[in-house]
Amino acid sequence: MTTLHDNSKLLLNDNIDLQQYWYAIARHKWGIFSFSSIIVLLTALIVYSMQPVFRATVTLLIESQQAKVVSIEQIYGLDTSNSEYYATQYEILKSRELIDRVVTRLDLINHPDFNSKKFAFGFSLDWLSWLPFEIVSNLDQLNPSEEELKLSVIDKFVDRLSISPLRKTQLVNITFESTDKLLATKAANALADAYIESHLDARLQMTRKATTWLTGRMDTLKEKLNQAEKRLQDFRDRENLVDMQGLRSLAAKELQEISSSLVIVQEKRAKAENNYKQVNTLRGQPPEAYESIPAVLKHKLIQDLKSAKAKAERTLAEYSKRYGPQHPKMVAAKSKINTAIKNIHRQIATVVAGIEKEFEIAKENEKTLSNALNRSKKRIQDINRKEFVLNELEREVETNRKLYDTFFTRFQETTATSDMQTVNARIMDPAVIPRIPAKPRKMLSIIISFLASLIIATVFVLLRDHFGNTFRSSEDISTKLGVSNLGILPLANTKWNLDLNPLEIFSRSEYVALAESVRTIRTGLILSGLDKPQKITLVTSSVPEEGKTMLSVALAIALGQVEKVLLIDGDMRNPSLTKKFEISQNAPGLSNLVGGTATFEECIHHPQRSGIDVVSAGVSPPNPLELLSSKRFKDVLEELGKHYDRIVIDSPPTQVVSDALILSSHAQAVVYVIKADSTPSHMVKSGVKRLLEVNAPLSGVVLNQLDVKKASKYGRYEYHNGGKYNHYNTPPLS
Repeated sequence: MTTLHDNSKLLLNDNIDLQQYWYAIARHKWGIFSFSSIIVLLTALIVYSMQPVFRATVTLLIESQQAKVVSIEQIYGLDTSNSEYYATQYEILKSRELIDRVVTRLDLINHPDFNSKKFAFGFSLDWLSWLPFEIVSNLDQLNPSEEELKLSVIDKFVDRLSISPLRKTQLVNITFESTDKLLATKAANALADAYIESHLDARLQMTRKATTWLTGRMDTLKEKLNQAEKRLQDFRDRENLVDMQGLRSLAAKELQEISSSLVIVQEKRAKAENNYKQVNTLRGQPPEAYESIPAVLKHKLIQDLKSAKAKAERTLAEYSKRYGPQHPKMVAAKSKINTAIKNIHRQIATVVAGIEKEFEIAKENEKTLSNALNRSKKRIQDINRKEFVLNELEREVETNRKLYDTFFTRFQETTATSDMQTVNARIMDPAVIPRIPAKPRKMLSIIISFLASLIIATVFVLLRDHFGNTFRSSEDISTKLGVSNLGILPLANTKWNLDLNPLEIFSRSEYVALAESVRTIRTGLILSGLDKPQKITLVTSSVPEEGKTMLSVALAIALGQVEKVLLIDGDMRNPSLTKKFEISQNAPGLSNLVGGTATFEECIHHPQRSGIDVVSAGVSPPNPLELLSSKRFKDVLEELGKHYDRIVIDSPPTQVVSDALILSSHAQAVVYVIKADSTPSHMVKSGVKRLLEVNAPLSGVVLNQLDVKKASKYGRYEYHNGGKYNHYNTPPLS
């Protein structure tokens, strides 16, 4: 039994089958050829009815480096040294201002190639005059003005113009197209001449503007220079500045000398201040206390007095050894010692007073030199400020003088060389009158149209064949569904007779191909159930009118030739077996049998010459789905299975109702019928998917009503001895 996991994957074949593409092209070869022939015919009519267009080309040399005679680029900021220069020139060649010159020079407004109202024969056609007066008065506004007409001509000129620079050169081709070969030549040459003249005019105009601008600018610069010089001289007179460098050097030397003297005075003041502090700390002490001060002790007079005192003391010591205290010499020696001590005290007082005086003088000298130093610094600062202002005024004068000299020199150059203009372009190869039209290239257009139409038609055919939404062969079944194909039922060459007795399929010679196809399906179905018996076989389809009922009848009859077979009409909503086997509509059937209103003998019919038994649908119940889902229906099938080798059930379509899904749960084999080249693939996939979702035992698919001749063009229809069956009038199963 086919499992849900295996069959639910609908495979897509990614392999490119060139043979199938070839068959598709061969099948539609006349359509492709007809389409290409029509396109070629239309192309030929169009190209041979088109007016020939001539093309004239002039080659122009554009130079980026020019002799800068006037050299006013610096004034206007022009720079022609980069690659953008050429792109700019190409755009200038297509500018409206330049084309306007050519239109005016060649009087293209009145040329028949640009004015639709003018004809080559020299007369004009005013179709508005043919209209009634009222309409003409309302249409007067449609008559364009002269300016609008010129703009229209310029637009047409631009459409016919092409600028093509030659790579890695300074050459550019100017090409113009026109139905008038002489006009094409004149227009191309005229545009090149107009470009050169436009460049000269522009440079001359720029030179004149530069001269005027330089004149006005020089007057302004001269006035600024005079004012700057006057401010400089006034500053020198006001500050009495003669030699600023010498004055600044003298002030610097004076500052240096004062600074050096101030350092010496500060050292003396510090020393005097130290002595003064020592003396001041001993103020009020006896004179002997001041002898501890180094400045006092080291004073020369004090040292001399102390030496005299020491001498007197030595003399007194010698006299004391020989004389008594009252001896005159002893008295005299003592008197000298006292005198020496008084002199020392007096001199100490003098030295102390001198230290105080020296400190006061040192402070005064330091203050005087500090003031002098500040005055010197201030003077130098004043000199620096004056020098800064002086330098600024001198720079202003120098800048104005240089700027004035530059403009004066440029003015002289511009004035002297205003008539020496150079051009940036020249014609290297003028346009000549073309001998043959450039377009239309008739034969090339026809060949291209033929090839293009051939490719388009072929691609359309291949896409239509590849993305076809129906089933056209057994390969489509395996490719799109991924299930096996039990067989193919060919389409008849004549209209199928719906009233035909199914027994005639196997009894009349014209239906031998159909009978053989049914037997092939029978064989495949029997072989698929060798390992596991398939007593109940269900036949269904996606939608009505696909031939499932006819296949059910034919398959049951074919099986009835080798087995005991019962055919059941499971479509109680739309029964059809009663008509096929000429059974009365009121005869009891499946619904009666399941409902218990009739016996098996009453419900089973035995059509003559069919070799099978048939159970019709019976009375149409209000709830067929509930009836088929009941346990009673299962019991009926089990009972019937005891008396028959095989039971074939004709069920409703899967996309209409769910009866087939219920019936598939009781079957051991399900045969799915597809109408060839008719049923949409998505509908078939949906029906197969629904069956697989309920684990229906799908044995395979039967492709019905296949056009054998058409299928043979696909190269896909493999049918045993198919060639000898092509002449049979095989009816379709419907």
